[in-house]
Order: sequence, then structure tokens, then C-alpha cells
Amino acid sequence: MNYHYPLDDAWSKQEVIDVVHFFSLVEQAYEKQVKRDDFLAAYQKFKQVVPAKSEEKTYFREFEQASGYASFPVVKNAKNSDQKIIKMPPVN
Repeated sequence: MNYHYPLDDAWSKQEVIDVVHFFSLVEQAYEKQVKRDDFLAAYQKFKQVVPAKSEEKTYFREFEQASGYASFPVVKNAKNSDQKIIKMPPVN
């Protein structure tokens, strides 16, 4: 991993931890697999830090540009699936 997570200097230490944890689970969903419940819990914490949809889209876009991993499809998959494990197809 040779990129930085999109962060805001105004966030508290715990908020930074929550956002980084969420994005690390997005990575894990593509690289390995992630438990759906863990991912949704991390997304809820992310939404507490970034409640506005427009801000969420901005951070998702910045993360995808830096990492190549799209966050929205993972969120959508987790919300719409009843599977216990989320596994995304590899990114080309």
C-alpha cells in the first residue's frame, strides 16, 4: 500500500481511526474477504464522522483514486446481501 487515506485535519484521533478502519475493510473486501456485520458496523462509524452524502462521495472518490478500490460497491453489496461474508471481485 503506497497511498494515503483521505483524512480531515479537523477530525479527532478516534474519528481518524474509525475512517481508516472503514477504508481498510474496503481494501480487505477486495483483497480477501470481510465479515458483513463488521463492515456495516465500520460503515456506521464512518457515517458518524462523515454524515453528509456529498462528503462521503468525495472521500470515496479520493480513496478510489489513491487505491483503485471503489467503496460504494462494497457498501451496496453489504447492505443488499444477506451473506455473512463480503468478497468483491479483484480490481484490474
